[in-house]
Amino acid sequence: MLSLNGKHSQDGGRPVTTTENQDETVLERVAFACSFLLFLAFFPFSLLYCLVTMMEFKRAVVFRLGRLRKGGPRGPGIFFILPCIDEYQSVDLRTIAFNVPPQEVLTKDSVTVALDAVIYYRIQDPLRAIIQVANVEASTMLLVQTTLRNVAGTKMLMELLAEKDAISNAIENILDEATDPWGVKVELVEIKDVRLPLSLQRAMAAEAEATREAKAKVVAAEGEFSASKTLKQASDIIGVNPIALQLRYLQTMNTIAAERNTTIIFPFPIELMDV
Repeated sequence: MLSLNGKHSQDGGRPVTTTENQDETVLERVAFACSFLLFLAFFPFSLLYCLVTMMEFKRAVVFRLGRLRKGGPRGPGIFFILPCIDEYQSVDLRTIAFNVPPQEVLTKDSVTVALDAVIYYRIQDPLRAIIQVANVEASTMLLVQTTLRNVAGTKMLMELLAEKDAISNAIENILDEATDPWGVKVELVEIKDVRLPLSLQRAMAAEAEATREAKAKVVAAEGEFSASKTLKQASDIIGVNPIALQLRYLQTMNTIAAERNTTIIFPFPIELMDV
């Protein structure tokens, strides 16, 4: 992590050495005395400039003559700075969310897709966020874009569509480790949408339709096969007793008469004349 006692950091990137614990030079002591006399000369009006209020969700990193002041970040509440020699930069500690611009990605199976994602992060170490990186928000956004393309490029198209949560977690872990030297904590990464080219969408729709039609034909064939087996069993039963065919014939006529208002003429069974 970033050193605050004049020693170099050992984790990642190009660590910046801080010098707040080094002895002050003669010129710095003279500048401090002049600044304090200036504060006294314009007292109490100088309090309007020297007293700074920091909100609960913010912290201030104070520099004196370019050096980091001892005591770490200031805030929340009121803190004191001297005119002309002190300056500060405020850091927002709240969770920040931003949309990642659509990224054109070539998947492992050579399919071009566009990925939309959203990232949630917060600054957990104000000193590193100010000293270690020039623009923490822009740097984090660029890192998210490159990481999203790199991770998605190692996946097949079906993996991108079916395993978005696992891919989001993998990207989150990579970003959290990469941004730790900047004092940034990546809380959540979500892939919102995977956009496919129109030609690929039509091809996938045609493939799905063909698959459904094939399944429908298989189901219909299986139904015909089952029906044929049942009809064979029925014909075997009817063939044993001839009167069963007459009963089936009458039942069919009754069904037709119930569905349609028609007059049905059928031959009189000859077997009844023998009675």
